[in-house]
Amino acid sequence: MVSNQTRFSGFFQHPHEPLFLPKNNGALFYDVPDSYYTDRYRGIGPNLANRFGENAGTRIPIMDIGTPDISFAMAVRRREGFSLFNRTHRAIAGQLIERFMSQPDVDTLASFAAFSRDRLNAPLFQYALGVALLHRRDTRDVAVPSFLQLFPDRFVDPAVFPRLREEGMVVEQGNRMAIDIPMNFTALDREPEQRLAYFREDIGVNLHHWHWHLVYPGMGPREVVDKDRRGELFYYMHGQLVARYHLERFCNGLGRVAPLNNLRQPIREPYYPKILRSANNRTHPARYRNMVLSDVVRPDDDVNITLADMELQLRRIVEAIDTGFALSANGDRIPLDNPRGIDVLGNIVESCLLTPNETYYGDVHNSGHIVLSYIHDPDGTYLESYGVMGDVTTAMRDPIFYRWHEYVDEIFRRHKNNFSPYVYQDLSYHGITMLKLETRLEKRGAPNNLWLTFWQRSQVDLGAGLDFGPQGNVFATFTHLQHAPFVFQLQIVNADNRPRRGTVRIYLAPKFDERGVPLSFENQRRYIVELDTFRVRLNPGVNNIVRRSDQSSVTIPYERTFRNVAMSNEPTGSDQFRFCNCGWPSHMLIPKGTTNGTTYDLFAMVSDFTGDVVDVDFDESRDCDDAHSFCGIRDRLFPDARNMGYPFDRKVSSDVKSFIDFVAPFPNMSVSTVTIRFTNTVIART
Repeated sequence: MVSNQTRFSGFFQHPHEPLFLPKNNGALFYDVPDSYYTDRYRGIGPNLANRFGENAGTRIPIMDIGTPDISFAMAVRRREGFSLFNRTHRAIAGQLIERFMSQPDVDTLASFAAFSRDRLNAPLFQYALGVALLHRRDTRDVAVPSFLQLFPDRFVDPAVFPRLREEGMVVEQGNRMAIDIPMNFTALDREPEQRLAYFREDIGVNLHHWHWHLVYPGMGPREVVDKDRRGELFYYMHGQLVARYHLERFCNGLGRVAPLNNLRQPIREPYYPKILRSANNRTHPARYRNMVLSDVVRPDDDVNITLADMELQLRRIVEAIDTGFALSANGDRIPLDNPRGIDVLGNIVESCLLTPNETYYGDVHNSGHIVLSYIHDPDGTYLESYGVMGDVTTAMRDPIFYRWHEYVDEIFRRHKNNFSPYVYQDLSYHGITMLKLETRLEKRGAPNNLWLTFWQRSQVDLGAGLDFGPQGNVFATFTHLQHAPFVFQLQIVNADNRPRRGTVRIYLAPKFDERGVPLSFENQRRYIVELDTFRVRLNPGVNNIVRRSDQSSVTIPYERTFRNVAMSNEPTGSDQFRFCNCGWPSHMLIPKGTTNGTTYDLFAMVSDFTGDVVDVDFDESRDCDDAHSFCGIRDRLFPDARNMGYPFDRKVSSDVKSFIDFVAPFPNMSVSTVTIRFTNTVIART
């Protein structure tokens, strides 16, 4: 009996090749009904089946269910771009997800997918099928490969692909050499923003952004979109991206990004992405220095966005924040002045299926991406498609992403500033004292409170994404930031005579800006990043707790970010992949630091479990829930009752000037200083 993993694995390989071509290095072949062949191949189907399928080890018969009506999805042209920021594309994707979800069983789903695959836009098809497989109960054992394996052109210097194809076509498997992807191929070092290319263009960083939107689609069946605290998670995850970007900027001598809060001013940052769309062999267009946004009216792309409309919608959102309520489509007032108002506001700003009034509040977050992505050709005169800001897989490469999301984050902070500071009862934990907070490298004899970063060279298999190219594995090497493994060491005293439970929360905050000037506590709070959140059981007396960096509640390991499940014949298991691939890449857990060492404030607290608990039996080690801080957990409530970002999501009283002031009243908190030292050397992954 063919497993679901095998049944669907071929749908994701070589996305632009017809389904009837062999998959899994020639070992897998789909017997497609003659009526399912596209016009180019219909009538010669039997000949093709005999020609390509005769040596296949596994043949999967595709049941003939007639000719499903997928005409609605053909509005996204097969060889053009597909953008989740485009409202029409998003709606079509939602409808296609719904069709995949509604198929009664896996056989019918496979048939519907087989008919659709070679007729629809490939990224649209892969996205919609991926969402459906993630959320259907009968396909939980199917691992959805990352877009890196499906569409490596979104992540890799296009100059690499001819060499990959040559190596794959000439050299047999087992003897193929890995082709090196150059670092920082988009600009010279004399461009200041290029200092951050290792962050913005990191493959894992961009895969995280894509996979988050795969797990949290904006449109589709309500049961797929309406996840617990979805809007709040949109706010928190994207805000953390911006905060992490600032930590990298400071240690690279660059200042804070200016929020893109004026749509009429010239945009001083240029960006030349040098990314090729394999579907039509065209590059993503560049943005030149000091270009100006304008209305985007492109009937062929069903886009009509005016800056005046965006400005009006932004004013309405700010008005809702300031008045403490939003208006629903029928005129009802929806309170925002409560801890869950951030969830409503997140759905309004992102504008997903859950937004209460899209007509009134618009589609501002997505519209911002669209107008920025078409800045070079807003009316389509030059037949240019969107730039990297128009695609969730490439948007984070562009410096303007962070300016736009800094402004979006300002909107959320305006809402958060309406709340009074947490009071003593909110932050204390009676009878619990944190005596010690230290960190050290796992290497024996290393000094305390020192972390090391360096470059690492790793390999990734791109064979599944090379259409009409070599069969089997084709490897490329890439260089990325990495840190030496470290541990947190906490000593916590429980003064009670009974066991207690708590939640340990660990954050990292910058101490200095790019000039070495100390940051105010308010700015430290603004750019603080979560490193880990985990539950602890505290016995009476002294508890010594050791937590490894690779256990972080924010990250997923390298293997889950980069493993090519599309080309793997190994069983995936129910808890190894799928939802598990959502998470910040572990190699980017901490900032780069500097060669002389950059110091940061390291904060930890133990919060009162009675205010934290949602599911008392939640276990992060089960079902790959280890990146729940950014990605939540599948089919269940978010495992922490506190506001995301607690205790730093609210303003503090005016007498708090430093971390010492903040923690002084609370024995359950501690702060120490950690130094991050960067070594400019490249170490190969073993």
